[in-house]
Amino acid sequence: QLQLVESGGGLVQPGGSLRLSCVAPRFSLEHRSMAWFRQAPGNERDGVSCISRSGNTTMYTDSVLGRFTISRDNARDTVYLQMNDLKPEDTGVYYCAAPMQWYYYCDLTASRMKHWGKGILVTVSS
Repeated sequence: QLQLVESGGGLVQPGGSLRLSCVAPRFSLEHRSMAWFRQAPGNERDGVSCISRSGNTTMYTDSVLGRFTISRDNARDTVYLQMNDLKPEDTGVYYCAAPMQWYYYCDLTASRMKHWGKGILVTVSS
């Protein structure tokens, strides 16, 4: 079973930055697209950003456009989410997610994700 592990979360002031990382110990992430979702308190889990297998295609939810950047290093089997100019409404648990292997397309549909990390808390507060 593919296990995804997120890191890099924490408490940050509004306007600050964090970089989330997602790795899969003992598995390669190279042959599939990847995505980040988040769940704010009392809300459903929503797609934040995705990246195609090659890294050439990325997508972002409107609220993070221009502030967040997703990237991947296939040699290190790691996916990143650089979050800048953080706002209190970015607070939530962030999840790394992966579809089945060989699914190359950037996709923010939660039902198409086969593997999920346990999530990591990001709190934006002064």
